Amino acid sequence: LNHQEPDRVPVDLGSTGNTGITAGAYGRLLKHLGIEAEVTVWDRMQQLAVPDERVLQALHIDTRGVWLGTPDNRPNRDLEGDSYVDEWGVVRARPEGGLYYDVVKSPLSGEITESDLRAFDWPDGADPGRFRGIAERARMLRNETPYAVVFHAAAGFLTRSQYLRGFEDWFTDLVADPDLLGQIMDHTLEVQLETTAIGLREVGQYIDVMMFGDDIGVQYGPMVSPEMYRRLLKPRQKKLFELAHSLTSAKLLYHTCGSVVELIDDLIEIGVDVLNPVQVSAAGMDTAVLKARFGDRLSFWGAIDTQTVMPRGTPEDVRAEARRRISDLAPGGGYVLDTVHNIQADVPAENIVALYDEAVTFGRYPLKR
Repeated sequence: LNHQEPDRVPVDLGSTGNTGITAGAYGRLLKHLGIEAEVTVWDRMQQLAVPDERVLQALHIDTRGVWLGTPDNRPNRDLEGDSYVDEWGVVRARPEGGLYYDVVKSPLSGEITESDLRAFDWPDGADPGRFRGIAERARMLRNETPYAVVFHAAAGFLTRSQYLRGFEDWFTDLVADPDLLGQIMDHTLEVQLETTAIGLREVGQYIDVMMFGDDIGVQYGPMVSPEMYRRLLKPRQKKLFELAHSLTSAKLLYHTCGSVVELIDDLIEIGVDVLNPVQVSAAGMDTAVLKARFGDRLSFWGAIDTQTVMPRGTPEDVRAEARRRISDLAPGGGYVLDTVHNIQADVPAENIVALYDEAVTFGRYPLKR
C-alpha cells in the first residue's frame, strides 16, 4: 500500500464486511478443505461467516480483521417470521427461499418534517458494546501474528440514510428536499463520527488498514451526478475521513460498488488511499486503465469478478482472471487481491481454492510478463 513491491501480491478474505464469504459458500469450502468447524454468522443481513483460522492459513490469507461489536442497549430484535429490527428502527426480512435480509420498513419514509428528525431516537455511537474487546484483539494480532490488521470501522452513513429514509424517498429528496436529506445524513454522520473516534482511539496504534464503506456507484456510473456528489455527499465524507486520518497512520480503504471512475480523483482528494472492490464488470472500471490513470496515487483491493467468473467460470477461468488482474494492478505494488465484494452463495469451493492458489503462485515479484 506504499506502492512498493513486496515478495508477492497480498491476498485478503474475511477481514471486513465487504471482503468476506457468505455462509453457504463457506460451508462448502469447509467440506472441500476437509476442515470440521462451525459456520458462525457474524453479519445477519449479508449472512457472512466468520472464517476459521485453519481456512485462512490454508488459503494463505495475509489479513486479519477487527470488527465492532453489538450495541448493549439496542441490539437487533427478532420479529414475527424471519425478520428483525435493528438499532436504527429499520426492519429487515428474508423472503422465502431468499439468501439475505432485505429492507421492508424504513422508519423515516414518507412525509416527514424537521421535528420528526428531532424526535427520532437516534442510536448511541458511543455504546460500549461496540468497542468491547476490539483493542485486545487488535493488540494480539499486532504483537502475536504476522498478518496485516484491518479494522472494519463502521457502516456507511450515506447507506444508513438510505435505509432510514427508503431508497425512493432518498433519491427524490436529492432534488425535491436536499436540506431535509442533508439533515438526515448529518444525523447518521454524527453517529459514525462518534463511533469512529472511539474505535480508532482504541485500535489506531495497532492497525494497518481502516475500512469505510458507502456505495456511490451503480453498474453504469455514479449513483448520483458528479455535481450532486460534490455538493451533498463529498463534504460529509471528507469530514469523516479527516477525522479518521487524524487518529491513526493506517491506510484508509474505501468500499464502493459500481462504476466510480468519474469520482476517483475526488476520493483521492478527500483522503482515500485504497479503493475496494474495483467492480470490474461495471462501466469504465477497466483495471489496466485504472492502474495507468490512478496507480501512482491510489492502491486497489479486490478486482476478481464475482458477477460471472467466480460463480460460473471453471477453475481455469478463475486462474486466468487472477493472472489478468495481477498483471494489470500489481506492478509497482499497490494491489491486494480479493473478490469483488463478498463471495456469494453460488460460488463453487473449487473456484475459491483456485483463486488463492493462483494468487500466491503467479503473484510473485518480479511479476511474469
